[in-house]
Amino acid sequence: MISPAIKGSAFRFVLTMGVVNLFADITYEGGGAINGAFLGSLGAGAAAISMIAGGGEFLGYGVRSIAGYLADRSGRHWLVTFIGYFVNLLAVPAMALATGWPAAAVLVFAERIGRGLRKPTVEAMLSYTTARYGKGWVYAVNSALDETGATLGPLIVAAVLFLGGGYRSAYALLLFSSVLALGSLRLARRRFPLPSRLQDETGQPAQSEHPVQPGDASPRGFPCSYWLFMCAATCFAAGLLSYELISYHLTRTRMATQAGAPLLLAFATGGGVAANLVLGRSYDRFGLKVVLIAVTLSALCAPLMFLGNFSLVLAAIPLLGLGYAVQDTLLKAIIVGVLPPGRRGLAFGLFYTGYGCGWLLGSVAMGLLYERSRVALAVFALGAQLASLPLFWAAQRRVPVR
Repeated sequence: MISPAIKGSAFRFVLTMGVVNLFADITYEGGGAINGAFLGSLGAGAAAISMIAGGGEFLGYGVRSIAGYLADRSGRHWLVTFIGYFVNLLAVPAMALATGWPAAAVLVFAERIGRGLRKPTVEAMLSYTTARYGKGWVYAVNSALDETGATLGPLIVAAVLFLGGGYRSAYALLLFSSVLALGSLRLARRRFPLPSRLQDETGQPAQSEHPVQPGDASPRGFPCSYWLFMCAATCFAAGLLSYELISYHLTRTRMATQAGAPLLLAFATGGGVAANLVLGRSYDRFGLKVVLIAVTLSALCAPLMFLGNFSLVLAAIPLLGLGYAVQDTLLKAIIVGVLPPGRRGLAFGLFYTGYGCGWLLGSVAMGLLYERSRVALAVFALGAQLASLPLFWAAQRRVPVR
């Protein structure tokens, strides 16, 4: 049995990292709510914006395998985490200084790379708490706090724009939440220097901050189910819409004003708060069935978003939030169930490298299709996500019963 002291510490760690991510999400989701429109105002077209979004996600997801490998090999998870948050959070307010869309694109890439550096280490550290609270619930609580920040960020940006401020003023204001996130992260490091001890049943401190020996950080021996889950996630990512393209579409078609586009993102992420908690708890109880249902509903977002009027757009927004909840909670819970011992950072990193490849290919395809045929765009996104369903099912059949 896990001691009561460890149980309490484990949940405090989940909540503390959730607060860090709350402030972080205020920053980069606030920026993400206007990135597409801001790039458009600087002269970028739909194809360029979608490729920038997809390229940023690819870089962000691709670097995760490197970050996970280095963290597992060295044991310095906190160092990698701090570097990632620093780059991730300061690139957003720096957008206020961009004078052209190429410079803004570089900052979008930097923000995604920073997020990619710290993601596998944070998720690996959180995985030490899942033995007590359940894989779905741990990531659901953390993601719910994420999404709370992701709701507040666009609302703050929308308020700035509504009150007459410009995009640059909105980006600059997000420096405050960046500082709060970095301060909270330092507190988390001081209170929980060795997260790996949170799963120690004896409650004794870990003997070293470097539990993984050189040579352990390799993908040899990863189970077949792991690779099938990666392929399923890649298909799912290929059909997941970036909000950069959505905000560009909404402002270009005049279905939303400059201030209205961030409000719609806040609506999506606000629904994601509840979706993360419901999906996380449901996954721990019902397993893969929850994933299959959530992915099917998420797949309907693109047709409603691009083929209808504003009423259908409003119906699509909650489905977008549901898709983000699949990404932020369910996929993490799935991977924790097949993690190789001692290689958690690498496992998360490799998984999201495949996910990023899917997002890049999907974003490029949807960006090019947008100017030619929105029907084809919607069919592509729908088909890509539905194609993940048999892969999820096949992967689950290969997970050994524990």
